[in-house]
Amino acid sequence: MRTHDSKRNIARRSFLKATSALPLAMFSTFSPLQQTYSADSPNERFKIGFIGCGGMGSWDAHELSEYGDVVALADVDLNHAEACRHNQGVVRKPEECFVTQDYRRLLERDDIEVVGIATPDHWHVKIAIEALLAGKHVFCQKPLTLTIAENKLIRKAVAQTGKVFQVGTQQRLMKDHFMLSTLMVRKGLIGNVKSVTVYLNTGPKGGPFDVADVPDHLDWNFFLGQAPYVEYRPQRAASTFRYWYEYSGGQFTDWGAHHIDCALWALDQLGNGLGPVSYEARSVTHASELDEKGMPKVDNYYNTAVKFTIAAVFANNVEMIVQDASYNGILFEGTEGRIFVDRGRVTGKPIEENRQSVITEEDYISLNKGKPIESHKANFFRCIREGGTPASDVLSHTYAMNACHLCGITARLGRAVKWNPKSETIEGDDVAASFIAREQRQGFELPNV
Repeated sequence: MRTHDSKRNIARRSFLKATSALPLAMFSTFSPLQQTYSADSPNERFKIGFIGCGGMGSWDAHELSEYGDVVALADVDLNHAEACRHNQGVVRKPEECFVTQDYRRLLERDDIEVVGIATPDHWHVKIAIEALLAGKHVFCQKPLTLTIAENKLIRKAVAQTGKVFQVGTQQRLMKDHFMLSTLMVRKGLIGNVKSVTVYLNTGPKGGPFDVADVPDHLDWNFFLGQAPYVEYRPQRAASTFRYWYEYSGGQFTDWGAHHIDCALWALDQLGNGLGPVSYEARSVTHASELDEKGMPKVDNYYNTAVKFTIAAVFANNVEMIVQDASYNGILFEGTEGRIFVDRGRVTGKPIEENRQSVITEEDYISLNKGKPIESHKANFFRCIREGGTPASDVLSHTYAMNACHLCGITARLGRAVKWNPKSETIEGDDVAASFIAREQRQGFELPNV
């Protein structure tokens, strides 16, 4: 059930290898899509600033530069920003490109219309809100949020500013994969849904990691941001930041931001009052030991979930099982057959019987909120030009992130959690409810909206 490589996947990997030895953001490969929107005229090109210039950041900046000129770069690691500035696939005029370790200097520039963000996850919402309030359109990598409270905050900021905001969950525009499977489920081509299984890669173990001197090119205090201050260990600041609960949620929010999102999308369960009403950790192994309140006991090992089986139950008793595996994908089981989807294919008896032949191009366009099917970045810029809602909008994505975070909460506590999807509250468990928000370190508080 592994995905196949496409030419674009290979090109992306070569690009990332060439542009960053120590990425601050690590995201997943994707399949090719036909790009139909372009902005070739110099007079139509946007001024773009990019924040977080490591591996995925350099790739995102490269793709955004098809529609505008990258004129400013920010990264707490100056080596990343400088490498990106001198990459001809990103910056046309490196001698004129502004570089800083402090993203706020970038947001102050009135000429910048679009901001891309590919920092570690715990910085996403703070930077995104400040960019919105500064009048910028935003493209931000997934997972968008660190907590459930941040989901509510970023929704409010987008609604208040009216700016276009695309989240980097590009599976929403994979026509022959996740769009197809979504339409098949919604049209009843597998019958009534009985269950859904979301497979996420097994998490890694790692440690003990030694304390080291902070390199001159890295602002360690700024990297930590809202998270508690700890001594510098290189593995916390590398692409492995996702395996520390302080900065992310492990596989639940990394791959979960893609596959839990697409599972709920296919079930049309991304909205207020929708989604599972309980989450239960049936089995969980963490990379290091947690205490009875779900907090890591040591700080020199990875601490996110390695192996897991989580049962998320909807009000109609249909289950969504989230479990670790050696691959990523979604299995939909219905009364008339089942289908499996990943980034390489859709398989199952309904596909073999060609039931998808009833799906029309108009169905795909309707699923994409009236927009043509094109690349994720093209969809973003089309919405800036024409108006409308992008494929991976903040509202629906944050409801998916509620589910991702709740999987993490039940895993950390090792017990069932009751969720009220209407009020977005955890019921009857004060310790579990304490994970809805986090205390931010002084000087790095989230903005008021």
